[in-house]
Amino acid sequence: MKINVLFTHNSVDEFYFNEKTTVVIDVLRATTVINTALFNGAKEIIPVSSVDFAMKVSGGVFGGLTLLCGERNTKKIEGFDLGNSPFEYSPDVVKNKSIVLFTTNGSKAIVKAKYSENVVTCCFNNLEAIKNYLLATNKDIEVVCSGNNGHFSLEDLVCAGKLVSGLTESIEDAILSDSASVSMVLAKSYGKNLKKLLHSTEHGKVLKENGYEADLDYCAKLNSVPIISHFSSGVIKRLN
Repeated sequence: MKINVLFTHNSVDEFYFNEKTTVVIDVLRATTVINTALFNGAKEIIPVSSVDFAMKVSGGVFGGLTLLCGERNTKKIEGFDLGNSPFEYSPDVVKNKSIVLFTTNGSKAIVKAKYSENVVTCCFNNLEAIKNYLLATNKDIEVVCSGNNGHFSLEDLVCAGKLVSGLTESIEDAILSDSASVSMVLAKSYGKNLKKLLHSTEHGKVLKENGYEADLDYCAKLNSVPIISHFSSGVIKRLN
């Protein structure tokens, strides 16, 4: 098994992912929100790469069964039903609903990977479940860090490193790219205290400044939402 890690999705075009098995990570906060919503009973998540497309998609649905959700620069977009805090996606709000989701980084990365043969979304909350799923597929893996406005994001790379480390513990002949090896080193250095990590990162500090400190503690919980969130044909659904 070959394992590669992309520091941001901006380093490749969408055709790069053709027929690949891809893992998209956006710890703060898109993939955490996606997994939370599906765990709490949402029917599906429809990630989009622009606000205009989000509004267009949601405008064609009736009966109150779709929620228009997302953020721009950490804040809920005016006119949207929900923002990008996992605490907004409670069972009473999202159960049996379709969620159209736009975020500054994560939803764009997921959409970019649309030509992959297989796409799952990962965060600290479902790390073990995703690792086991990837081991079962036994395919080469691309791990995509969503990053922060096109820049490197420490929390995503540490999550990627923990995933790669878990995979290599079970695969003796794993072939790692240099970036995958670097992710493991960072995970070993920064991954011992995830709460401390998230509070110290650039994006974590911005979230705290905007009143989302509790989100950081939630996003730091390891394997608390043990589901497999799978993206196919434009829609993310829970597999397990």
